[in-house]
Amino acid sequence: MNIITLLLPYQPPWDWQQFHSHFALRAIPGLEALSADSYSRGFCIDGAPGWLRVAPLPGQNALELRCRIASPAHLDPLEQRVRRMFDLDSEPETIARHLSADELLAPLLLRNPGLRLPVAFDPFEQAVRAIVGQQVTVKAAVTIVGRLVQRIGTRLQTPAAPGISHLFPTPQALAEADLSGIGMPGKRVQCLQHFATRIADGSLILSIEHGSAALIEQLCALPGIGPWTAHYIALRAFGEADAFPASDLGLLKAPVWGAAGIDARRLTLRAEAWRPWRAYAAAHLWHCYSGG
Repeated sequence: MNIITLLLPYQPPWDWQQFHSHFALRAIPGLEALSADSYSRGFCIDGAPGWLRVAPLPGQNALELRCRIASPAHLDPLEQRVRRMFDLDSEPETIARHLSADELLAPLLLRNPGLRLPVAFDPFEQAVRAIVGQQVTVKAAVTIVGRLVQRIGTRLQTPAAPGISHLFPTPQALAEADLSGIGMPGKRVQCLQHFATRIADGSLILSIEHGSAALIEQLCALPGIGPWTAHYIALRAFGEADAFPASDLGLLKAPVWGAAGIDARRLTLRAEAWRPWRAYAAAHLWHCYSGG
């Protein structure tokens, strides 16, 4: 195993606190660990386990990535995933210029110029989180996903970063597991295991190679997955800049719309002007909704 340290530069502004807050709310015990100035997790690339630690570098427009990998060949794909995870290749000035044309968004962009799109390390993991998270709180979803990790995730045999003991379950393990007593309604368990089966047998491939619209359409064709879940997967699994879960409560109730909020149909129409950066508009509306 090789321990390697890399610098991952980015174009400012970029806000560590946004990512810290995002992952603090969603971190799965045993799989992920968070300190005030670092994020760590276990991962698997090409069947080989490893761990990583990401930390901001004060005074530098870069993150430090420290990782343990099985092969040097895994370094490039790992670096690409971490760059996507922390949205380090975004063009904040271009996005801000476009979205600031909306008079309600403009003050949000001035207030939080560094907001970006926190993205999951692994698309399958994010899809599972989104399916589990349907119609429950983030905290409840984290609890249930934590049970999945402990029950059917692979335990790391080699020493990992502090607090990291497990890998996320594979699609096949999830498809075949007994999930009785896991804390989800039966229909959602069926939805989750059907999805995992489709990924495991290769009949569904999580990719935006042919565009996010194609993936969203494929996901919506599965039983139990609707537009919110499909758009949220595109946004959080791939950092798709134009994904927009228009029925999301946080978007509909953001304070910019006033006490009455806005309905999904009107929000969808308004968001047409935000293309191709609707996901970044969503990030600002979510931040506004949470009091940021």
